[in-house]
Amino acid sequence: MGIQLQGTSAYPQNPLSVKPEFGDQYRKLKASEIELLQKNGNKAEKWESVRVKEPFDPNIIFNCQFYGENFIGSLTPAFLNTDGFRLPTGLYNSLFISCVLGDQVSIRNVHYLANYQIGNQSMLFNIDEMYTTDTAKFGQGIKTSGADDDDRTWLEVANENGGRAILPFTGMLAADAYIWSAFRDDQKLLQRFVELTDQTSKPYLTPLGQIGQSTVIKDTRLIKNSHVGSHCTIHGANKIENATILSSEEEATYIGEGVEITDGIVGYQNKIIYGVKALAFVTGRNVKLEYGARFFNMYLSDNSTVACCEVLSNLVFPFHEQHHNNSFLIGCTVMGQSNIAAGATIGSNHNSRAADGEIYAERGFWPGLNTSFKHSSKFAAFTLVAKGIYYAEMNIHLPFCLVSPGANESTIQIFPGYWFKYNMYALARNSWKFHKRDKRKIKEQHIETDFLAPDTIEEILKGIETLHNAINQAAGKNLTLEEIENDMDLDKTIQASLKDVLHKGKGVLLKPAQGIRLFRMMAYYYGGRELARALLVQTQKGKTVEDALNSVKSNYKEPEHQWLNLGGQLVPQSAVDALFSDIKSAKIKDWNEVHDRYHTLWQAYPLMKENHGFYTLLQILQISAEDFSVEKTRQVLNKTAEISGQLYEWAYASRQKDYTNPFRLMTYHSPAEMDAVMGKIEENGFLVDYKKETEQFVAQINSLLEKM
Repeated sequence: MGIQLQGTSAYPQNPLSVKPEFGDQYRKLKASEIELLQKNGNKAEKWESVRVKEPFDPNIIFNCQFYGENFIGSLTPAFLNTDGFRLPTGLYNSLFISCVLGDQVSIRNVHYLANYQIGNQSMLFNIDEMYTTDTAKFGQGIKTSGADDDDRTWLEVANENGGRAILPFTGMLAADAYIWSAFRDDQKLLQRFVELTDQTSKPYLTPLGQIGQSTVIKDTRLIKNSHVGSHCTIHGANKIENATILSSEEEATYIGEGVEITDGIVGYQNKIIYGVKALAFVTGRNVKLEYGARFFNMYLSDNSTVACCEVLSNLVFPFHEQHHNNSFLIGCTVMGQSNIAAGATIGSNHNSRAADGEIYAERGFWPGLNTSFKHSSKFAAFTLVAKGIYYAEMNIHLPFCLVSPGANESTIQIFPGYWFKYNMYALARNSWKFHKRDKRKIKEQHIETDFLAPDTIEEILKGIETLHNAINQAAGKNLTLEEIENDMDLDKTIQASLKDVLHKGKGVLLKPAQGIRLFRMMAYYYGGRELARALLVQTQKGKTVEDALNSVKSNYKEPEHQWLNLGGQLVPQSAVDALFSDIKSAKIKDWNEVHDRYHTLWQAYPLMKENHGFYTLLQILQISAEDFSVEKTRQVLNKTAEISGQLYEWAYASRQKDYTNPFRLMTYHSPAEMDAVMGKIEENGFLVDYKKETEQFVAQINSLLEKM
């Protein structure tokens, strides 16, 4: 639209002035006040359209222009200070058009400020343009009045061709983004998601842009059609357009130098700094975008960091780390607790004429240095991928494995259970550090951080069956699981492989018999741990161990085997089906009610996990609940304590290698220097905590055994 020449009454009435309860707070200027304002270099289209609130001192307004209807809050001489940046209250060298200014604000050198409501004690300093238009949507996926659906802003997550596009809204959780992007074959459900979004977004379509109280915006070029929460700091941003930036006193957000944000919803306690370019996105709580990251068509969930790299058309769950200059992630769903190494080019190779490939990775996805993957590929939970180029699509369905390049382009190597025996330090430390790094004050998105949970255990149980079949095929005979576990030399005499893991190739299994032993051990430990926890809870309430065991057995029923990761929260398929049914029937009317259902399911989750653990134990032992005797309980508790100690020893040993490897030692002049640089292993914060937790757990088991 070109420039239009309009008459002298181009500015409509301030929308808030029609509210009686609002207008009663303000009065017209006195003649003496107008005279003083004019003496101080101020001008107004109509002085009668400028209203003020008591107490009001016109001596702290200089060289300002007022057009349309403006409301000025209480102003008295004072100073506002934030982190050493100190400005006097008042209005200086600024242009105001139809604005509402809060009490005790400091606004200086704002060249164009139109249609904004500024919160109390906020500071605006050196801003080129800041205005709201009548078509503002503030980053919401809602359409403006009278517009068609083409007016909506869609986020093309998980797939570059838009086939999984979702509508952004304030308060969107990773669980919301996932159920919307994943279940594309139910058109009624998809339509209801749109309706839920319209209902949830309505309160954010305000006639004026909003700046919360105690917010600081300085040295910024453009803020347009955007809401900014309270206690937010924006310093040196290039552009913020069509956005909502959530911030509060306890979860303040910071936007820094050179940042450009368009069509985005920024979550609470975010930090976006140093030249980030972000377009069409939603971020969760406690998210960092840093150092020139290119961030387009994204949902990035809580407690995550993206820096330096390029991420495009992804749905990423909580606790994601990707902060290297030459890595990128395109067209992926990554289920969280992930770490993307330098040089990783995930989704780098399109192998069709259309940009519609996808990569799907369960939680715990760790691609190594300079890894390169083709669309479409899928990875089980806690897949660690070694450095290399992978020339074909992969379907890695064995969890906790190490994947590495094979002898040629048509093979890969799969080391099942690698994490447990050879990298237990990193695996256990992940869960530990997630709790340490979860800085959210309000935890709306529930997150399962335990690496042994219903989703991973179901993959382990299926993995045992997969490895069993592969070993029997390689051995040319049917071996029982007991025979495989007891034959410690079996891995030396067979070469097992899988043909369903690599497109036009195969996966060579490394130590599959050991993989079975590790999988069965971890499944046993998971079941024993959950049983021990259940018995502890009930005995603390006064029950005997025998009565507590009978309670576990009487409440037991075979659990569901299909668990969905909804943004970090594990939910059985039947509960998701019930949720969808209530959404489609309009029993659930907006996304807030969807979130209430997530909360209800989270409260029920501990008992579901306990039940699933008991089921797992029965599967490994191959007995029924009725046959689970007190004596069997004693055996399970003893073995669970033994495995707990073994896991700590493996964690310690995997870290200790860094202290004994001669190639690590050679850069130090002495062991004392190494200890000064690395810290002594005995003082390692994680290992100290892990040892205490292990000892405490074993002591709790011993207390149960003493009561039996």
